[in-house]
Amino acid sequence: MKAVIVERPLEIRIADVPKPEIQNNADVLIRVLCGSICGSDIGIYRGTNALATYPRIIGHEYGGVVEEIGAGVANLSVGDVVAVDPVRACGHCYACSVGRPNVCKSVEVTGVHRDGGFAEYVVAPASAAYRIDTARVDKGLISLVEPYSIGAQVNHRADIHAGDRVLVMGAGPIGVSITQVAKSRGAEVLITDIFDSRLDRAKSMGADVTVNVSTGDLDREIDRFTGGEGMPVVVDSVCSTASFEQSVAVASQAGRVVTLGLLSRPSQIAMVELTKKELDVRGSRLNNHRFPEVILGFEDGSLTPAGMLTSAFRFSEVEKAIARLLEHPELECKVALRFD
Repeated sequence: MKAVIVERPLEIRIADVPKPEIQNNADVLIRVLCGSICGSDIGIYRGTNALATYPRIIGHEYGGVVEEIGAGVANLSVGDVVAVDPVRACGHCYACSVGRPNVCKSVEVTGVHRDGGFAEYVVAPASAAYRIDTARVDKGLISLVEPYSIGAQVNHRADIHAGDRVLVMGAGPIGVSITQVAKSRGAEVLITDIFDSRLDRAKSMGADVTVNVSTGDLDREIDRFTGGEGMPVVVDSVCSTASFEQSVAVASQAGRVVTLGLLSRPSQIAMVELTKKELDVRGSRLNNHRFPEVILGFEDGSLTPAGMLTSAFRFSEVEKAIARLLEHPELECKVALRFD
């Protein structure tokens, strides 16, 4: 079969590799229909993802059709269309024992720590493959369940609920997914970016207020949005040292701040800023069984992933797809690869 392999940084190719076979009774064989490119895929390609090893079949946002099931599989049938959760956990460390396998001590993500889904066929645990009703969801959108699951996890970590006022910093794919999930929970959302085109997309997908921080006054807009209280909920999806500092600064008394960043460089935040406002500052990583919630949103229309998908290429054109993302970040949100 064909697969997208990053041999080493800046060297990517379409390779012939053995078609995987079911080795475990709890696994399924999936014919991949589509995948979507994430910033971490680009990081692996560019050599800036410290978690990746090479060579690697990349791709952790993908889905397809079940072609074969293991003898012990009862939740899926041949012909089911599924999205695949890429998180793999040990099941016995402390984090796993308290129901948080997404931060398992030895967590692995397909496409990063082990081979991923940008291939014509994949074997995955049936427990990680979630059926989608293709009468209500276009097959070309199933790879977007994974990025939306990141948004759902953030909403869970931030405890976002009806009536909350939320600042989402950054209107890229994750910022937009956070926004749509928050809106589906009844929150009001102010979202920021430096590109008007991204903000226009966020507005069309439900954001209440947009602010271009390169030209506008964010503090003034926050005062207007919250009546001078500051932001009760702040999500930093920009993930820079400066954005984390700003997220703490603009949070209200008793506010909640969620960060997704994996930078090792420290931000300059004095402890008094956390203590005097009694802030809850939380990290959010990957997703913790959020696929069912997202798929329900896709199926009932409360989440509209079609607005996030901006371009699509055949998987054999992966270099062109990556170049498109790198050269036009202001225009592209999610770029898909087609395998069907």
